[in-house]
Amino acid sequence: MAEVLNRVLIGPVRVLIPLFRAAPVSNRAGSLITSPDVILPTSLESLSIFKYNLKDATNNKGVIGEMGKVHVLDHPLIQHKLTYIRDKHTGTKEFRELVDEVAMLMAFEITRNLPLQEKATETPVMEATTQVLAGKKIGLIPILRAGLGMVDGMLRLIPAARVGHVGLYRDPETFKPHEYYIKLPSDIEERELIVIDPMLATGGSANDAIHSLKKRGAKQIRLMCLVAAPEGVEVIQNEHPDVDIFLAALDEKLNDHGYIIPGLGDAGDRLYGTK
Repeated sequence: MAEVLNRVLIGPVRVLIPLFRAAPVSNRAGSLITSPDVILPTSLESLSIFKYNLKDATNNKGVIGEMGKVHVLDHPLIQHKLTYIRDKHTGTKEFRELVDEVAMLMAFEITRNLPLQEKATETPVMEATTQVLAGKKIGLIPILRAGLGMVDGMLRLIPAARVGHVGLYRDPETFKPHEYYIKLPSDIEERELIVIDPMLATGGSANDAIHSLKKRGAKQIRLMCLVAAPEGVEVIQNEHPDVDIFLAALDEKLNDHGYIIPGLGDAGDRLYGTK
């Protein structure tokens, strides 16, 4: 099927989502038919969808990153690797490697709008005016334990970033998070922080982690996840409208056990071979 890129408005924010061109259908189970040519997951229906062509808004550099609060990254390499991350037959070693690779690819997009400054550089031919990062300090904050699986991939692109840790576990009965550990760089108020967690399900863990960072002085925070449920996205948008969310996929919904569907299972268990 030919892929059609559209920008979708979810509540107060815009999202990039791949929409798929299909033959005309009527009342197809599990899909919201917005036109004879476009099929959207039903879970997006409750999020006030409005779509328009991406090409109308991509003339200026960086416009995509500046216009939205939620960014679904549909790069072909990310989507290809995410398919194998989802596959239940992918073993622990391969799963860990794929998560690491996707994290590195996502780091390109999440750092797209870092400020630059000019620098005089002597090339073998002449002196040139070039650009370097403007000294913006970055902090990576993985939510333990699954978030650790995405850190090394990001550090390969941002080796000078400081790394903090927030330890949270989810109560299996209430699905509510409980903090058991936190260790952060001493200057988090001066850093742009990227909170990292493969899953954004109920949103409880990410919400608590961001609250903990803000209580300790953090002012600039982004959230990076592999897959998310609309319920979790809504929680972060309501609680932290100042936090941008970067995703490899926005999935359908949560099931009765609080798991994202179709999702990828328990990321921590699959990363470390536990149950």
